[in-house]
Amino acid sequence: MIDFKSLFARKKDQAATPTTPAPAREGGSGKKLQKLFQLDLKNLFSKKKQFVGLDIGSNSLKLVEILGSPGAYTVNRFLMVPLARGVIHEGVVINVELLAETIKWLFQNSGCEKKGIVASLSGHNVIVKRAPFPRMEEKDLQETIRDEAGKYLPFDNMDDVNFDFQVLGPAAGNPNLDEVIIVAAKKEAMDGYVEAIGLAGLNLAIVDVDSFALETMYMENYDYEENDIVVIANIGAGITNLNVLRNATSIFTRDFTMGGNMITEAIESQYGVGTEEAEKIKIYGPEGNEYAKGEFFRDTLMYLTDPLCGEIERSIEYFRSLHSDEDIKTILLAGGGANIPGIANDLAQRMSVPVEIINPFRKIGYNRKHLDEDYVKEIAPIAAVGVGLALRKLGDK
Repeated sequence: MIDFKSLFARKKDQAATPTTPAPAREGGSGKKLQKLFQLDLKNLFSKKKQFVGLDIGSNSLKLVEILGSPGAYTVNRFLMVPLARGVIHEGVVINVELLAETIKWLFQNSGCEKKGIVASLSGHNVIVKRAPFPRMEEKDLQETIRDEAGKYLPFDNMDDVNFDFQVLGPAAGNPNLDEVIIVAAKKEAMDGYVEAIGLAGLNLAIVDVDSFALETMYMENYDYEENDIVVIANIGAGITNLNVLRNATSIFTRDFTMGGNMITEAIESQYGVGTEEAEKIKIYGPEGNEYAKGEFFRDTLMYLTDPLCGEIERSIEYFRSLHSDEDIKTILLAGGGANIPGIANDLAQRMSVPVEIINPFRKIGYNRKHLDEDYVKEIAPIAAVGVGLALRKLGDK
C-alpha cells in the first residue's frame, strides 16, 4: 500500500529552466506544486530512471514516454487505448479491475519497460484554491488551513481529503499576508487510481493535476512575456478544465462536467448510431456527399456544441469580471474536444480573442520510427496532458 501522506510530501523546488525564468515571488504553480502529490522516490528509483506519463480519461488512456534533456526532448512513444464507458465517472474509478486490465494491456503493447507512472486527477474531486494568509510557520499554516477549510474548500469532512499547499510569496497589496495556493483531493478519487495502477503491476510515483500538467507542457513549448494572459481550455470527454495563466502561472481555474461525450450522445440520438460511429461523425461528418458534410459541420455540429462553447464563454467572462484590466492574449484548446471541426472559430468569434489548437510538439520532437507526421497532428491536443505528465520525470529528484 502507498502511504497517502507521502504523496503530499514536498521537496525542494526544481530550478526554473534558463529559457523561461520564473520570478522569485510566484514562479510557475505547476513547477512549484509538482512535488505536492509526489512519493519519495529515493529508495524506489535511481536518478537515471525516468517515468511515463499516463493520462487516465473517462473515455481513453493515453501513454507518453519522453526521452532527452531540456531543449532536446523527444516523445519516444505515444499509445492510446479506449476505455469502456462507465469505468470512470466524474473522476471517480467505478470499476478498478477493468481499469487495471486496460492499463496493463496498454503497457504490454507500448514497448515501454516497466517504469514509474505519473498520473493526474481532474474534475470536482480536485480543488485548486488561492487565498491570502497571515505569515506564519509552515506547521501552523497547515493547521490553520485544516481548521478553517470550510472557508476555502467545498468539502464537508477534511478527514476524507488529502491536501497540501505552497506559499507563493507576499500577497498583492498587502505585504503582511502571503499568497497561498491550496490543492485538495478526495481520498476516494485517489484510491481507485492507486489501486488500479498497482493491480496492473506498475508503480504510481507521482499524482499530478491536469491543469498543472498542461502548465508544464505550455512552459516547455511556448514563449511568453511576463504579463501575457493565456487561457488553456482542456475539453475532455466528460469534464472541461479551464486554466488562466499569467506568465505561465495559474491565476484562475474552473472545471465543469461538460465535454465531448455530451456531443457524441446527441449524435447517437439524432442519427441512431452507436458510440463508435457517433465519434467518427463528430470529427469527420456523416457519410455522404461533401455538401451534406459541410451542412453538418456548419449547422448541426455547431448547434450541438453551443452549450459547451457557451459554458466556456461564461467562465472566461467571469474571469474578465474579476480581472477587468487583463487582456487575454490567446485561448489554447486541448483535449479530444479541441478536434471538433469549427469549435476554435466559434470560440474566437464569441470571445474576440485568437483561439488555437494546443501543440505539445511545438518544441518537442517525436520519434519518427514510432509516430508519423499526420498522426502527430491528429493527436496533438489529445496528448497535451500526457506530455506534461511525462515531463515531470525529467529532472525530478
